[in-house]
Amino acid sequence: MSEAAKTRGPKLSREEMYAILRAPLITEKATMMGEHAQYAFKVDPHATKPEIKAAVEGLFGVNVTAVNTLVAKGKTKRFRNRPGRRSDVKKAYVTLKAGQSIDLTAGLA
Repeated sequence: MSEAAKTRGPKLSREEMYAILRAPLITEKATMMGEHAQYAFKVDPHATKPEIKAAVEGLFGVNVTAVNTLVAKGKTKRFRNRPGRRSDVKKAYVTLKAGQSIDLTAGLA
């Protein structure tokens, strides 16, 4: 495989990008990370780091330097006295190139 082919991320349609990035995480911790060019997103549980990177770069027009992921396991809860379980959630923490930012308050077209 050539060097150029290794550096390119996967080709994703706009629809696939929206399917990978489910929602931005708007929490106190995620807001504080924004000062350091880091942003948090809920992502598809089957999404890979290269796919997440390609989706963020494609939708927001920024350069991503790193993607860290984690899977938050769902809690066991009770509903009407019967045990149940919340779904697992995959989160992605995305670091951008210095000087770049994402405005999460503005909607995507």
